[in-house]
Amino acid sequence: MKARGILLVISGFAGTGKGTLVSALLEKYDNYALSVSATTRSPRPGEVDGVHYFFKSQEEFRAMIQADELIEYAQYVDNFYGTPRAYVEQKLSEGKDVILEIEMQGALKIKERFPDTLLLFVVPPDADTLQSRLAGRGTETADVIKKRLRRAVEETAYISQYDYLVVNDKIDVCVEEMHAIIQSEHFRVDRNLDFVETLRKDMEKFR
Repeated sequence: MKARGILLVISGFAGTGKGTLVSALLEKYDNYALSVSATTRSPRPGEVDGVHYFFKSQEEFRAMIQADELIEYAQYVDNFYGTPRAYVEQKLSEGKDVILEIEMQGALKIKERFPDTLLLFVVPPDADTLQSRLAGRGTETADVIKKRLRRAVEETAYISQYDYLVVNDKIDVCVEEMHAIIQSEHFRVDRNLDFVETLRKDMEKFR
């Protein structure tokens, strides 16, 4: 039977390149599946419903909460974001490592409910790089950029609750570092206790 996949969360300040890193992982390796989040924010140019996000109204999102169809949800800069439950469970059972690209509130809620979740936090090389990346996207007003930078300052207090820190300076290098971290997790003893117990019993024949 194929081993169950690992649930992993990739978070980081807005503008650190999380989406680019996730896309590169999915393109280069076939053992990952991306969990598509639901959100109440408006689509950005080029974003497709059901591919990048499930775009919902406030009313639709609240109905999903009431029906317990989300494994986590949180509010971020005036909008709701959440992770639909069914897709995640299906892909984990298929042996896929499921990536959730979500913000810190949601990540810590998932870690609380599912302690074996792997948390990775992506940061820029320095603060000025973060500001220039946000401005370079050209998708947000100056006021929204200021809000995101202030939020990033607050988020630094919680980075220590993550398992691994990844500095996104060069995309190619960062992708390989992330892949190595994730794959090494498959060999942790506490993720292989069933195999350890089976082996222990099998080894008893040599007593």
